[in-house]
Amino acid sequence: MTTTVDTTTDGTEDELRQSLDDWRGVAAEDKDELSSSGGIFLRARSRRLLGELLRPHKRGLLLATVLIIVVTAFEMCAPYLVSIGIDDGIPAVRHGDWTTIALVAAGIGGSALVGSLLRLKFLTLAGRIGQDMLLELRRRVFNQFQRLPIAFHEKYTSGRVISRLTNDLDALNDLINSSLDGLVSALLNVVVIGTLLAVLDPMLSIIVLVCLPALFGLMAWYTKGSRIAYRLQRETVAAVIVQFVETLNGIRAVQSFRREKRNRDIFSKLNQDNVNANAKAMMMFGWFMPGIVAVGGVATAAVLVFGGFQVMDHTLQIGVLTAYILYLRKFFDPMQDLAVFYTSYQSATAALEKLSGVLEEEPAVPEPAEPKRPAEPVRGGVRFADVRFAYPKRDKDEAARVILPDLDLDIPAGQTVALVGATGAGKSTLARLMCRFYDPTAGAVRLDDVDLRDLSDRDLRRSVIMVTQENFLFTGSVADNIRFGKPDATDEEVERAARAIGAHEFIEKLPQGYATDVKKRGGRLSAGQRQLVAFARAFLADPAVLILDEATSSLDVPSERLVQRALRTILADRTALIIAHRLSTVEIADRVLVMEAGRIVEDGAPDALIADAQEGGGDAPSRFAALHEAWRESLV
Repeated sequence: MTTTVDTTTDGTEDELRQSLDDWRGVAAEDKDELSSSGGIFLRARSRRLLGELLRPHKRGLLLATVLIIVVTAFEMCAPYLVSIGIDDGIPAVRHGDWTTIALVAAGIGGSALVGSLLRLKFLTLAGRIGQDMLLELRRRVFNQFQRLPIAFHEKYTSGRVISRLTNDLDALNDLINSSLDGLVSALLNVVVIGTLLAVLDPMLSIIVLVCLPALFGLMAWYTKGSRIAYRLQRETVAAVIVQFVETLNGIRAVQSFRREKRNRDIFSKLNQDNVNANAKAMMMFGWFMPGIVAVGGVATAAVLVFGGFQVMDHTLQIGVLTAYILYLRKFFDPMQDLAVFYTSYQSATAALEKLSGVLEEEPAVPEPAEPKRPAEPVRGGVRFADVRFAYPKRDKDEAARVILPDLDLDIPAGQTVALVGATGAGKSTLARLMCRFYDPTAGAVRLDDVDLRDLSDRDLRRSVIMVTQENFLFTGSVADNIRFGKPDATDEEVERAARAIGAHEFIEKLPQGYATDVKKRGGRLSAGQRQLVAFARAFLADPAVLILDEATSSLDVPSERLVQRALRTILADRTALIIAHRLSTVEIADRVLVMEAGRIVEDGAPDALIADAQEGGGDAPSRFAALHEAWRESLV
């Protein structure tokens, strides 16, 4: 019978409140950071990233600039030609001369056609440059997430990673595809048309100038408010994505412990925060757009009235007034394009800041500037010299947790060492230091007398490999998952590794043999089969040092026996560290280390430790002997 636990207690409300406060705290920090970052301008790291992305496209950008300038020039022709047609062409027609009006019509049609063709060329070129930039940015972000160490990924949730690669990149894509063209055209139109208005009639231009303070005030209000609103919008949608991804990743636990209501409450509140942030941003946009239209309408009406009196006084030609109003409309219309651009710009700059922050994240375990090459072949001797380790603080007020207070350990090349002890004793931490997922706070971990910090990542990963109880398999064939240990391995090498481990028999029985798709996370295979594939992968990689971190803890007894036989093959002639709660795995070790509170409290061969305890008579048994006896009793 399946038993479920109802966790909807008073603690749930505290957890819900804490989760929401954490996300609001992040948003508040980002709001303060953005408020002090210099307004609409990009921060230094974002400017650097943007410059790096634009640099390879200098020629294309120059050509695009020339094209849009020419397009703007052609678009500016129409109102001026209209004024000529009204003032000169129509009077000439009354006298039977159609030449001027025909030339005006041809000029308007020709400029529209050429301008449209050139704009098409500009949009195609700008779109290609934009997509090339996004392609490069995706590549950089993906590679950076792979390069950053385990310590980074333990604090940076998978939901935030997905948000960076999808939500933030989509914001940049929207800016490049939808708004950049409008920005360039709008800026050129404002400058060119402003000059033309001043030339056509300085008196009418004074009326326009009187309206500009209201326009600039409206833009300043929108700039200040939307900067915060759109940053908060991105933070809240990231929170929604994180909660969604983590809920689905842990769906088994969610359903087993009836956590649906709690997750629904958390998701609903985070979703509501996102709705509120979007509503605030849209409300500001909703006030801004009609405001621009209103200012433009007032300016146009004032120009029409004042210009009309000038026309009646014969101080202004009606064609010039018509051209002026047409230009004036073109002057205010780009302001709306600028608003559309600024909406996308706020989202894109917030996204660019996050992406640039990820790309400038320095690895906690950086590669050496001048790496040392290990002696060939690597023997596999491991030495912990005066090692002290504390995990990095997650909060500035948090005290550092010292896991390994002072560790000296020497593991000779070729020796199989079993590491046992209670949960939290420091076993996995020791293994992570051997893999250089972390660097020691003090002291050094050495491989064949070379500090791991002096080895290149390539040499280290080739020499030291860890197999965990997760035995992660990727979607794809069995052969591809084994070949993960040596990407250029031939089919014969893959099969040889599987035979050596004892996995060949079950693989051959699969529907397509080695070509069988293991499905998501290896779901097509049993736990024991997945572990054998992981061992075959490690065997094919042929490391000098192999670490097994609880590699058999999730297996049933038959699967464990199958894996035990594979272990004897994979551990031969290499240094091995086995972390295990099941002492059946320990029996194949040459040496046992018992850890307690980050210290080695017992060290010796497994049989010798048990024998010493039995010979001790009435003395308390050794810690290993006690663990061994408890394990034997658990089998009865």
